[in-house]
Amino acid sequence: MKIGILSDTHGSLTAWELVREKVFKEVDLILHAGDVLYHGPRNPLPEGYDPKGLAQALNEEKIPIFFAKGNCDAEVDQLLIRFPLMNPFLVFFIEGLTILMVHELNESSLKFINVYNPLILIYGHTHKPDLKEEKNILFNPGSPSLPKEGPSTVGLLDTSIASLKLLNLKGDILKEIKIRR
Repeated sequence: MKIGILSDTHGSLTAWELVREKVFKEVDLILHAGDVLYHGPRNPLPEGYDPKGLAQALNEEKIPIFFAKGNCDAEVDQLLIRFPLMNPFLVFFIEGLTILMVHELNESSLKFINVYNPLILIYGHTHKPDLKEEKNILFNPGSPSLPKEGPSTVGLLDTSIASLKLLNLKGDILKEIKIRR
């Protein structure tokens, strides 16, 4: 199974279309770690800022998309998106992998790590990509629309080859971890 992973789109239809066409064209499932539509008061408007258009594009998807609620996501956003958007955390059991997804690493989310002991922890919020293996695999896919360090980035988990990759929006591999089950 191929799983596209992203976070912090902040209303950029342009970034979503580029990711979908170039990197996520053959994924079976998409995980979004929050901050979907609104750019937030501390961020500039991203290129292609069109929250309504992004909501429409997400709603037209034929594959499942799961979202963790970000600090810029509001109940009004849920009115525009057909997929559940207000979950502060999600736990997935996919092909023998336990995956926890939150928006931000904080005291609250750290409690979930202790409860579920995920092999992979997906988070966003910082707009800074990170992929490292400690007790768990910690993965922040960065942001495709408002990156804080380096290029726009997303992630790809391929369970068939036990690989988690950090990619730029051209699909180039920036970092990869082989998953040990």
